[in-house]
Amino acid sequence: MATKKTYRLFEDISDVDVSETDIWEYDPEILNHLLIDHTMSAKVRKESNDMTKFANIFWATNDYSERNDGYQYDDQIMPERIVGLNGRVVMPRVLKDKQLQDARVKDKAEVFTPSWVCNAQNNLIDNAWFGRENVFNAEFIDANGFHSWTPTDGKIVFPEEDKQKTWKKYVSENRMEITCGEAPYLVSRYDTTTGIYIPIGRRVGLLDRKLRVVSENTETPGEWLKMARKAYEHTYGYEWQGDNLLLAREALLYTFIEHYIEKFNERDADGKIIVKEIPEKKSIIGIARIISWNLWQMDGIKMVVPDSCDKVYSVGLFGDVEKQECQACKKGESIGHIGVHCLIRDWNLTKVQAEKNGWKPQNGEDPKSSPWQKIRFSTLLNGKQVETENEELEES
Repeated sequence: MATKKTYRLFEDISDVDVSETDIWEYDPEILNHLLIDHTMSAKVRKESNDMTKFANIFWATNDYSERNDGYQYDDQIMPERIVGLNGRVVMPRVLKDKQLQDARVKDKAEVFTPSWVCNAQNNLIDNAWFGRENVFNAEFIDANGFHSWTPTDGKIVFPEEDKQKTWKKYVSENRMEITCGEAPYLVSRYDTTTGIYIPIGRRVGLLDRKLRVVSENTETPGEWLKMARKAYEHTYGYEWQGDNLLLAREALLYTFIEHYIEKFNERDADGKIIVKEIPEKKSIIGIARIISWNLWQMDGIKMVVPDSCDKVYSVGLFGDVEKQECQACKKGESIGHIGVHCLIRDWNLTKVQAEKNGWKPQNGEDPKSSPWQKIRFSTLLNGKQVETENEELEES
């Protein structure tokens, strides 16, 4: 029974609807990473002066409110709400009830993009980077008028004369999907409009392309893991709704496992992979940790935690509590909001660089968590000096 539970995650790795229960039974730490909100964790730890506190992403939708406690708009998404008997609460949009899909379109303008559109736009990015077309695939329209693509054969060719256009440089290029939903521009495990699973060789996401390059240019698991980690550290996305964000994080995690299995296992006579080699648990946990930082919950216009401007209070001289009004919200401006500004991580930032930009350690910070790498997204976007928050995370 223990062996079956341990490996069910890998046996069902091609499922479009990821099973949170499979992840939890393989190792609860992985699901905990996929649920954590590092920005709000920093806030609750600072306010409580308790470095053991943490906060998870919250639902940020009323779609689950009929389930009562634990599923309301402002409730954090806790593991027990999405595993076991609750294991199919969160599912991809394409598998949801049509009425619910329509409601989310009206409420949050939630419209998901067909894979061929994602591919066409991602191709434009690579056309500019490589200086040529059809690098990863060639687009076409079939006889029935359907858009599709044909993956290129062989290794991706990089310009030999340009040292800034090497395969390692490509893997380390920053890529971000704004309002990412289930992250179809980053990873294309399935078409978000049809629910059809897409095999590794036909994937078109920005991170899929990086991992293809990694697989083509590495031989050993150690080499592959090192560069795959680099690919994840330089791939970002943000989303308002918590269920979408969880789906996006899961998609990136499963993509990591799938690419590893594809790279280091053989196929039988029928073309089916014989799974013998899987990534070590510590490697999966490490990637989940990176994903939890690089895909975060945010109001993309205000660059703060969704609705956090409406939850700021001050205490008067006589102990009276008064709600503060956000002038930036009132004026419809994009900067100057009083909500909780979202933290992200610059994985390349060294302590020396941070100190040059004014960073100083705070009491209680754990140097193992590289606190100098934690910066406000708004700071990074606006190109200002590095700002940091007082946060400590257990090896995360």
